Amino acid sequence: MATTHSLWQSVLGEIELSVSHATFATWFQNTELLDDNEDCITIAVPNVFAIRQFQIKYDDQVRDVLKKNGINAKKIEYVVNTRGKRTVVNRETTRNPIQPREEEIMTLVTPTAQEKSQTGTALNPRYNFDSFIVGSSNDLAYTACRTVAATPGTKYNPLFLYGGVGLGKTHLMQAVGNEIVARDPSAKIIYINTDTFVKEFTDAIRFKRKVSDKYRMADVLIVDDMQFIAGKEKTQEEFFHTFNELHQANKQIIISSDKPPKSIPTLSERLRSRFEWGMAIDVQMPDFETRCAIIEAKANLSGISLGRETVEYLAGNIKTNIRELEGALNQLLAYAEMRGVEPDISTAEGLIGNVRRSRPQHVTSKQIIDKTAKYFQLSVTEICSAKRDKHIVLPRQIAMYLLRSELHLSFPKIATELGRKDHTTAIHSIEKIEKAIKLDFTIREHVSEIKDRLYV
Repeated sequence: MATTHSLWQSVLGEIELSVSHATFATWFQNTELLDDNEDCITIAVPNVFAIRQFQIKYDDQVRDVLKKNGINAKKIEYVVNTRGKRTVVNRETTRNPIQPREEEIMTLVTPTAQEKSQTGTALNPRYNFDSFIVGSSNDLAYTACRTVAATPGTKYNPLFLYGGVGLGKTHLMQAVGNEIVARDPSAKIIYINTDTFVKEFTDAIRFKRKVSDKYRMADVLIVDDMQFIAGKEKTQEEFFHTFNELHQANKQIIISSDKPPKSIPTLSERLRSRFEWGMAIDVQMPDFETRCAIIEAKANLSGISLGRETVEYLAGNIKTNIRELEGALNQLLAYAEMRGVEPDISTAEGLIGNVRRSRPQHVTSKQIIDKTAKYFQLSVTEICSAKRDKHIVLPRQIAMYLLRSELHLSFPKIATELGRKDHTTAIHSIEKIEKAIKLDFTIREHVSEIKDRLYV
């Protein structure tokens, strides 16, 4: 057994060097090599969600590293230990992900009595790191949250997560709180929405009560939707003093918003500067692969194994946020159950086809160019001109990006639409905006708002 353990540690060591920290922590860290005989390699994975990930994404990588360590795997079996029982999936004979047993679903979904007692702080026990699907859009936020949970108050304080609705910010923040409580049940975790803080502060003034002590006694203060504090000067002042006292005492502060601190309107400068003290992280819309993993995980919790085509259809057509994705999945599963039909791709197409979030096809090139020019307060003549002024170049590049992403036009066609002769300009512009969307919140917001105006 010791030899098997040493072998697997060597394999994990090599894999850790080739994947992101978040990916390793999510999928590989809690795995174990149970058997390495010549005919079959048996690997224990942390949960039912991991099985599909290993089958589709990591199996070849595991085989290659095992081979480097002298093990040539003919067959791999993945094992999930649930309450001392094993569930085996044979990659060679099974196409669809495993359907978990009822007791497995209850283990994953239903909080225990101990969990309920631990979460008298408004934390949802279902929000934990194990149930969070990590991808390129959120791996930095995930890694930072794991670090904060391990050493609260010492690094990334405050931790500020920002991004659109339904992208997992609340899940990550509460996962930090749940992780800290699991390690130290005596820790005082306070999770609130900014609306609640504003209301409590307003009531305290009205009824001449003191509310600040409640929050200043916290070991970890988690505040959701900080954008709603904008314009409320007295509340901002109270939160400013609360923030200072907690930070001075090395207590952890975690904040979320739909915008970065610098973009929250009428936020006092002193609060803005404090929010930027620690680390501000942009949580983005999950990419296609991550959306597929989320759908599979949610379906598995309902005891359903969806075909790959169905998963990809949902992931390809619901591109707004995770809540919309889950809503579409729940609608499909509920319909299939009521009608007694399979939740396959044809059912999904019929049910979601008329309301899916992919963009309609009636938008024209002219409309995209017109809307982009109007958004940036330019004329169409200016955006299609040869001018290289900075305030014209960026809108032109965004227009090219939209022509590509919304209408799938060829690069030569895009160049022609914007009055360019060389299509390499279009290629460069589109690549630049694609990268900027991932890194620059402002540009991503511009693109999102123009899209919204296109499809009003």
